[in-house]
Amino acid sequence: MHISSVQIHHDRFPVCDSYPFNLKILQQTEQIELTSPVTLFTGENGTGKSTFLSAICRRCGIHIWEGVELARVETSRHERNLHTAISVEWVDDIVPGSYFGSNTFNHFARVLDQWAATDPGQLDYFGGKSLLSQSHGQSLLAYFRSRYEKRGLYFLDEPETALSPASQIELLRLLREMAGRGHAQFLIATHSPILLACPGATIYSFDHIPLSPVNYEQIPHVTTYRNFLNDPGRFLNDI
Repeated sequence: MHISSVQIHHDRFPVCDSYPFNLKILQQTEQIELTSPVTLFTGENGTGKSTFLSAICRRCGIHIWEGVELARVETSRHERNLHTAISVEWVDDIVPGSYFGSNTFNHFARVLDQWAATDPGQLDYFGGKSLLSQSHGQSLLAYFRSRYEKRGLYFLDEPETALSPASQIELLRLLREMAGRGHAQFLIATHSPILLACPGATIYSFDHIPLSPVNYEQIPHVTTYRNFLNDPGRFLNDI
């Protein structure tokens, strides 16, 4: 464990009517406790889990690889400022770490190839092979295996996006192994019932106000997947 809690300071909110500061879950949550090496954030789209995840990452001083910024129709000028209204409690020394976002991974892999063109040793940190020469799922797992061997604090935003169910299970095994060694702590935003099943993990649901831990069986995503797999015809008949 590297950080043990995150506090939300409402008196530091610059506004209360603009995203993300207008989210009731942030307005009505004082703090969350991080009591296990793997903490999972889940909830419907738009509930703020990814924004909160990146804010904690920024507050911990960990760089977020932005990749290529695409134009958006509508943005909030406060969207990236949530980290100024939170604080984290470090257990011991401040540690390094990394942030993974599926939307920026391809750009990172291309840049890594450019670095390796002049310094092939750069690939040694990622299994010795170009991430672009592997399938997307294989390259992700190669990245995860190499990166999480090191002591640190790791943030992942919906890593399941480009992973098959089998690869998600492989990532789940990796998380359990690395967390069990005691050198890595993970905070993950996910919709995946497979990743949410991580043994010993703490799950926070952004569908509950204030933000609070939930059991695996309480998660709507889990119930929806289970009901669909048990009787897909019933869902298809409703379409």
